[in-house]
Amino acid sequence: MAGGRSVALAAGLLLAAAQLLQLAGSFAIHLRAADNITVTIKPGSSVPPLKYCEICIKQMCKSELRITAPVKEDIAFKCKTPEKYLVMEIQKNIDCMSGPCPFGDVHLQPSGLPRLNRTYIWDVKANKKVGLELKFSTPWLRQIRPTDTCPDLITYSISSCIDTTRVSIGTFCRNGSVSRIKVQGGVVLALQLPWNSDLTTSGFNIANRSSIKRLCIIESTFKGETSATLMSANYPLGFPQDELMTWQFVVPSNLRSSVIFRNYSLSNCERKEERVEYYLPALYSSPEVFKLSDKQPANIPGNFNLSLQGCDHDDQNPGILSLLFRIVVQYPQNEENVTYLIDLRKERDISITIQPKSPHSGRPLQFEPECLICKDLRICERNVTLTSGNMYEIFFQCYDLERLRITAEKTIACWDLRHCQKKIYDLTVPRAISQLPVRLDKFTWKLLAPEEINVEIISPSLKLQQHIQDQMCNKSYSYDIVSTTQGKELKLGIFCPGGSIEKIQMRDNITISLKTYGRGFLNDSLNQDLKMSFVPFIKEECIFTVTPDPKAQVYLQTPNWFEGLPPYVSVSWNITVPRKQVARLAFLKERMDITCETGRAYVNIKEQKPKAEETVRREDELLPEPLHMYHHFWVNISNCKPVTKKQLSLQFWVTFVSQKTDLSLIIAVVVGVAGALSIIGIIICCTRKKKKESQNPNVGTYNANINTQMPGRHGLFKKRRQDNDSHVYAVIDDAMVYGDLLKEYNGSVNPEVDVYRPFDGPMGDTPPTPPPISFKKATKISNSEELPFCPERDSEPYTFAHRKPEETTSNGDTSVNSTGDVGMSLLESKEQEGLVVQLMPKE
Repeated sequence: MAGGRSVALAAGLLLAAAQLLQLAGSFAIHLRAADNITVTIKPGSSVPPLKYCEICIKQMCKSELRITAPVKEDIAFKCKTPEKYLVMEIQKNIDCMSGPCPFGDVHLQPSGLPRLNRTYIWDVKANKKVGLELKFSTPWLRQIRPTDTCPDLITYSISSCIDTTRVSIGTFCRNGSVSRIKVQGGVVLALQLPWNSDLTTSGFNIANRSSIKRLCIIESTFKGETSATLMSANYPLGFPQDELMTWQFVVPSNLRSSVIFRNYSLSNCERKEERVEYYLPALYSSPEVFKLSDKQPANIPGNFNLSLQGCDHDDQNPGILSLLFRIVVQYPQNEENVTYLIDLRKERDISITIQPKSPHSGRPLQFEPECLICKDLRICERNVTLTSGNMYEIFFQCYDLERLRITAEKTIACWDLRHCQKKIYDLTVPRAISQLPVRLDKFTWKLLAPEEINVEIISPSLKLQQHIQDQMCNKSYSYDIVSTTQGKELKLGIFCPGGSIEKIQMRDNITISLKTYGRGFLNDSLNQDLKMSFVPFIKEECIFTVTPDPKAQVYLQTPNWFEGLPPYVSVSWNITVPRKQVARLAFLKERMDITCETGRAYVNIKEQKPKAEETVRREDELLPEPLHMYHHFWVNISNCKPVTKKQLSLQFWVTFVSQKTDLSLIIAVVVGVAGALSIIGIIICCTRKKKKESQNPNVGTYNANINTQMPGRHGLFKKRRQDNDSHVYAVIDDAMVYGDLLKEYNGSVNPEVDVYRPFDGPMGDTPPTPPPISFKKATKISNSEELPFCPERDSEPYTFAHRKPEETTSNGDTSVNSTGDVGMSLLESKEQEGLVVQLMPKE
C-alpha cells in the first residue's frame, strides 16, 4: 500500500516537472552530420542583463548556446517570453567545389526550432572562376538600401565571396522584380525572419553554375507597368576597383523602359574610366557608352542590358564609385510624338523648369506611370531645365499632363540708371511657355538694382487689386511682391488684376512671383499688362498710386500685414479722386495699437490742393474719424521703433459719392468776396489817416513762442529759419506795413519789401512726410488749439519792411528801422520791387 503511494507520488512529481518544463519552453533540436548545420542562440542586440533569460540543457543554464551537428539536445528557457531577449542563427555550409553542387530548392532546416527572431545563413563555396545562379520564386525580390527595413521584416542579404574578400550584392525584400542573381565565386545568402513568421520555404534555389566573368548579374523581370530601384554592389560604401556588374531587364515588347539615375558618386581613376554601357538589341547591335553624368536613355522598347564598369583607383585617394538608379516600365505615352518648339534665343537671364508636381501626402504606395520630358527619342527625364539663348524641341511621354508643372525665373538688373532709366520692361509670361500644354505654376521676376536706383511697377489698363480679407482676389493668377530693403524683407502683399492700384514704387531689390490658379490663366495671360522700369531714389520704402473707378470701393492695407511694418519704415498712397466725386476715407480701427520706444509713428493725410489742411495723428492718439476728400490726396503711414515685437498694421478703405453743388455754399462765397472787398477799402482809408499821425512808429512786436514748423514742408521758407520763430510777428504795425511812405516823407530810406502770398503751386509730386524722428517729446498743434494771435485771412498778403544791411540794427533775426520810416500803401506795394516769398498758411 505504501509502495503504491510512493509510485503515485513519484509519477505526480514527474508530471508536474514536465508541465513546469513545458511552461518554461522545452524544445528538441536534432542536427544530423549530413546537414552540416550549426545553431547558435544568443542575446539580442538590445536586451536586459544577460542572466535575465538563460538557455538550459541538462540542469545547466547559460546565456549563450552553440550546437554543432551531429547532436540531439533538449533545451528550455528560464523566461516565458524568450523571443524578447534571445535570437538564433542557423548556418548551413554548402560545398560546390569538391563535389556535385546540390541544385534545387534550399529548405529551412532543421524543423521544430523555438520561435525566436532567427537568421538562416547559407554559405555556398564555389570556384572563383564559376558563377552561381540563385533563382527566386515569385513574388521575387525588391532591392532596398542597407539601412531600410522590409514591411514584413523578412529580409534577404546577398554577398559575393572570392577568396577572403566579401562584397555585398544587395539587401532585398519580397515582392519585387529581381528574379535571378548570378554571383562570381562563392555566395553567402542570409534570410532574416521575425519570431512570429510562418514562412516555411527559403524562397530560392541554386539553379546553375557557369562562368560570367564579372562580379554579378542581376536579372529584373517586368510583366506590366511598374518601377524598380536598383543599386550598385557595396552601395553606398563603394563599388570594387576595376569590377564589372550587369543588370538584365526582361520587358515585354509592348512596354517602354526609362532609366533615371537618382544618385551616384565617382572615384578617382588612375587608369581606365568609369562608365555605363547599354546593350539595346531592339535599336542597336553594339553597346552604347555613357558617362554617369550623361542623360540616360529612355523610351526603350523590349529587353535590354545595363552594365557598370569601374576603374583602377588612385591608391592615395581612391574615392567612391556608387550608383542608385530607377527603371520605369510603362505603356507608350504620346506615341504620335507631338513636338513643341521653345525658342529662347531672344530671351535673357531666364530659366524654365518642367517637372512633376509635388505628390499628395498620404497617397497609397502604388505604381504611377512616370511623366517624362524628352529632348529626343531616347533622352528623356523627369524634370528638364531650359535656359535663355537656346532653342529646344521637346515632347512628352506622359499620359496625364496635369501631373506636370512649369516654374520659371527671370532676372532683370540695372546697375547704371543712365542706361536703363528710359527702358520699360514687360513683366509678362513669354509666349514660349504659354503655348505648352503644361500648366504654369509660378513665374518669378527678380529685379536687381543698387540702393540709389528704385523700381516702378505699372499696370496701366488692368490695374492691381490688393488681396485682403474684405476684398479677396478671385482671378486665375496673382502677384506676390516682396521688397528687400537693407537685407530685410518687406512683403507688400498679394495682388491680382482688376483693381485700382496703377503704380507701385519700391526701394532696393524686388521679387515678383506670379502664381496661377486653374486653367483660366491660358486665356488671361494674353491680356497681361504689368510693366516695370527703374527710377531714381525715393524716400519712402513704398509709394502706391491708386486711381479708382468712381463706383469702386477700395480696401488698402499696409505692407507686411501679418508681421507689421518694420521700424522706421514709411509708406504712402497717392489716391486720385474721380471728377465730380467726393472720397470718404475711413480706417477700420480706432488706434494704431503700438507703443513707441524711440521715434514716433504717424498717420498723415493731406489733399493735393493749395492751402490744404494736413491731418496728423500719432500712435498715442485716436485715428481720424471718416474724412471727406474733394481733391486728390495723400495718405502716409510711418512707423517708429515699438516697445514690443508687435508692429504697425493698418487697413483703410475709400468709397466715392457724387459731388452736389450747394446753393448756400455759393451765397456764402459771394458774401465772403464782398466782405473782403469792403475790408480792403477800409484799410486804404485808415492808411492815409494813419500816416499823418505818426512818423516814428514801432516796426513790430516779435513773438518767440510760436511754432510754425509744418510736417513735410521743410525748405519752403526761403530764409531758412526753421529752427527758430524769429520770422513770426504777432503784431504788424502800420509803419511797418506802409514803410514805403517814409521814403516820400524824408527820402532817406529805401526799404526792401517781402510780399508773402499763399502757396498755389502743384502738390501731387511728393507725399507728405511726418516730422523728423526725434528722441525728444514731440510737439503737436491740433486743429482745435487756440492760436496766441488772430491770424489774417489766408488770401491777404503780408508786407515786412527791412533796412538795407548798412542801415539796420540786428537783433536776432528781427530787423528794426531806427529812423521810423513810414511804409507804402498795401495796394501800392504790389508795384514795388522786392523779394516775393510764398507763405503757406499755418495748419
